[in-house]
Amino acid sequence: MEPTDPSPSAPHPRGRKPRQDSLADRTGYDEDFLGPTVPLPLPVRAAVKTVILPYTHFTVVFRPDRRLAASTAVCIEGGQLAEDVPRDDVWLFDPRLPEEQQAGNDVYKNNSLDRGHLVRRLDPVWGTAAVAGLANTDSFHYTNAAPQADVFNQGKQLWQGLENHLLDHAAEFDRRLTVFTGPVLHDSDPPYRGIQVPLRFWKVAAFMQDGALASTAYVLDQSPDLSRDAERALAGAKAGAPPPLGPFRTFQVPVSDIAELTELDLGPLPDVDLMPPFRAPEDRWRRLESLDEIVLHG
Repeated sequence: MEPTDPSPSAPHPRGRKPRQDSLADRTGYDEDFLGPTVPLPLPVRAAVKTVILPYTHFTVVFRPDRRLAASTAVCIEGGQLAEDVPRDDVWLFDPRLPEEQQAGNDVYKNNSLDRGHLVRRLDPVWGTAAVAGLANTDSFHYTNAAPQADVFNQGKQLWQGLENHLLDHAAEFDRRLTVFTGPVLHDSDPPYRGIQVPLRFWKVAAFMQDGALASTAYVLDQSPDLSRDAERALAGAKAGAPPPLGPFRTFQVPVSDIAELTELDLGPLPDVDLMPPFRAPEDRWRRLESLDEIVLHG
């Protein structure tokens, strides 16, 4: 996820909200963007209710019961990226959902939690100036955010550098990339201000390599060391503080593990994973210390 603004957006006077459209014309993620069909990641259990929210070049699969996204999917056109579009850091509720179903600014104000972009701001920002600007604004909806500790360390830098690294690699073969991202939503996630704070986030990248569909997967783990942080956790709970979050750890993992963790249907992607399929259990999740350690071949 991309780092957010260091402070919450200034509240708007009553009755004066940022101007926004209805979002009714957004077409969202294109499942045929790469050529082979890569469907939107949806829950495999029918009991998990979601709302599909298309934006400009990306789609959010939203879970109103958790007030967070179950998954996001973005199309990235490497040859048309518009990196000069400025960020305005004005976060908006999606008008297609009741505000009480979204994790708004009340979750993030006066604490150590970032509003972390799930679809990174610059990923959908491509095309004409008008379209790129629209994609930039669309990325600042609360439906595209999830709470993340604000500590910025090597693990988080690795996470944020993955898309650039993968895009550079994929550009050797094809200039298009699709990225799927979301929180791992567990029933045991700690409660805070009306939501449950995810302790892990996942990312799956899909691209064409040597004329064939390929994928890689990653997990960002910010689970606390409870033996070390038990006293802090107890104190935080008494003070109404957000749950303690541990150091950021970034792993490259099998795509099939993401499907199992999230209970999402990832379509063809587990079968085209570039991680070696047979490894010792202790090496199944490869902890990354640098981007050079990413496996991009079978």
